[in-house]
Amino acid sequence: MAPIDLRSDTVTRPTPEMRKAMAEAEVGDDVYGEAPTVNRLEQKAAQLLGMEAALFVPSGTMGNEIAIRVLTERGDEVLVERRSHVVRYELAGMSLIAGVMPRMVDAPGGHLTPEHVRSAVAPRAYYKSDVALVVLENTHNLGGGTVQGVAEQRAVIEAARECGFRVHLDGARLWNAAVALGVAPATLAAGVDTVMTCLSKGLCAPVGSLVASSRERIEKARRVRKLLGGGMRQAGVLAAAGLVALETLIPRLAEDHANARLLGEALSRRPGVQLAPVETNIVVGVLSGRTAPEAVAALREHGVLATAMDTRTLRLTTHRDVSRPDCERAAAAIEATLR
Repeated sequence: MAPIDLRSDTVTRPTPEMRKAMAEAEVGDDVYGEAPTVNRLEQKAAQLLGMEAALFVPSGTMGNEIAIRVLTERGDEVLVERRSHVVRYELAGMSLIAGVMPRMVDAPGGHLTPEHVRSAVAPRAYYKSDVALVVLENTHNLGGGTVQGVAEQRAVIEAARECGFRVHLDGARLWNAAVALGVAPATLAAGVDTVMTCLSKGLCAPVGSLVASSRERIEKARRVRKLLGGGMRQAGVLAAAGLVALETLIPRLAEDHANARLLGEALSRRPGVQLAPVETNIVVGVLSGRTAPEAVAALREHGVLATAMDTRTLRLTTHRDVSRPDCERAAAAIEATLR
């Protein structure tokens, strides 16, 4: 029996509709702006996110780093939650690529508040760096896939505006947040300067993310993408899968959320597990008994693949390629192993 892969929603495989669209994709050189399918994908994404324009990039990390580079000047600081993806998983990219430094704060569930933003304001002095950009993450990966509500996020954005800060939204799983809240993706992207969203996680596309913003900023972003080696040629083959993702797969994310709740219930019944709220497709538990790597090894023996985020934090992630029966088997494995 094949293992149940709950390590990440990045392990999703393209759907049959995607493979067909990729095989039949109309292609052209995207660096010349002559890739019709890429152009259609970018237009579709901009429309869904309520932005003027969008840019297709190879990865979410590249998308985030492009946005930070476009929105800052060297020597600036970036206000960000300590466990955010841009801090933990992008190899100090903002410092290397944009020449800026993170100002990290702790926040419940990973979500910044207006108080965090206002507290970042200080008297200007020529010998001090200043915050210029606020980075939000919705959903928040290490927070446990937690969602920041529309009103709460808007309050943070408004506080940033009052303080003269720009705002980037790391919306790698923005689609999940929108489905969980029952709102349009554009509602969550409203008011930010740039937003990045992924196609290759819960939406099953093989490759790709999108950065959306004003036309002026996207033209700047295109130059940075080229600088980073992200200028793709016959990229319509990849963009075709992204179009299928945006047109057909967003509503079904609710199934992943329901399956995650099933796993969360099983994990919550294990002694010594501190479970983060399960709001989307990510289940995060902090273990007080065995270590997370030990738990991962034990689950693997029962045919379930999970991720140790650190020595104590276990993560399970649902997606299209794990069914309800798969998650029921995984829940039974959790009950059997995490004693």
